[in-house]
Amino acid sequence: MEKLDYLREEINEIDESLVKLFKKRMEIVSEVAEYKIKNSMTVLDKAREEEIINKHLDGVEDKVLKSNLKEFLEDLMSISRKTQKDIISKASNVNKTEKKSSSYKVGFQGVEASFSHQALIEYFGPERSTSCFPNFKDVFDALDRGEIEYGILPVENSSTGVITEVYDLLRKYGFYIVGEKCIKVDHNLLGIKGAKLSDINEVYSHEQGFLQSKEFFSKHKDWSLIPYFNTAKSALYISRENLKSKACVASKKAAETYGLDIIQENINYNKNNYTKFIIIGKEIEINEECDKITIVTTLPHKVGALYNILKHFSENNCNMMKIESRPIVDKSWEYFFHIDFQGNILDENIKIVLKGIEEESLYFKFLGNYKGEVI
Repeated sequence: MEKLDYLREEINEIDESLVKLFKKRMEIVSEVAEYKIKNSMTVLDKAREEEIINKHLDGVEDKVLKSNLKEFLEDLMSISRKTQKDIISKASNVNKTEKKSSSYKVGFQGVEASFSHQALIEYFGPERSTSCFPNFKDVFDALDRGEIEYGILPVENSSTGVITEVYDLLRKYGFYIVGEKCIKVDHNLLGIKGAKLSDINEVYSHEQGFLQSKEFFSKHKDWSLIPYFNTAKSALYISRENLKSKACVASKKAAETYGLDIIQENINYNKNNYTKFIIIGKEIEINEECDKITIVTTLPHKVGALYNILKHFSENNCNMMKIESRPIVDKSWEYFFHIDFQGNILDENIKIVLKGIEEESLYFKFLGNYKGEVI
């Protein structure tokens, strides 16, 4: 027992020395942070960290001790980085921005009575000046040329998941998400006046309409399912073709707009089927009501890289809502990570989260801070 007491006393003395050295180290870390602020330097210096760790591991032959020492040094580096990020974050300043004047024009993909058009009306109001475009890329191009001030685009469906093309375009063009709108989506089988199920041999729709109604179409395997621009444009096409053999998947509003009959209503298999739309603009727009943030990042290929990113959320009491991966073209098995999380960039803890993730990323882009919609 006397030996144990002696050993414990030895450990206590060592711990006291460690605490004193740790305090001294953190004082110097703070001075380094101030220097980096003045000289616009980043927090993370991977090459230096690896050099320091390897230097201290050199000559340690015991494998267990070497592994534990490596973990200790990495944790120490992580704590130092976090301290620097906190200091740098407090020195940064993000200003509030206001929405554009009431005369702006909004672009959407599709035609009148499409779900995109419905989302636009619900978000901006029925009197808004609008422009419609054949595909998603055209909306981005119009915004880039200044023909519209905002675009509204679908990004995710509760039944079929994300619409990857929009994510890829958002990253490519460098625009920002400034708003969000969710609408309930009910698909219906539409045809010309007097058409019946027995008349049909071709059905037109956006691929999402087919996917969200796959159980219904599994009972009609003799039909040809033909992808089209979007559901409302499919309805317009069917009305112009005026053939009983051709039908489409679209909304009840589309049936009303284009003079079609509803042959079968609510054919989507998920009766709580929602689509999420984002509003995009050229500039960041932030105010106190913004409560959702979207970023995109790529990470180094090493053990713990994703963990190191995700821990910033728990360390700063921040709720991550979604993480979605997208392959990087020409780089096999490497990915962009799109992350949604709750917060406002005007808050200090959110600044710390963003700074921490940015410093540990190979690529980082802030895509927007906006008011999310809860269904």
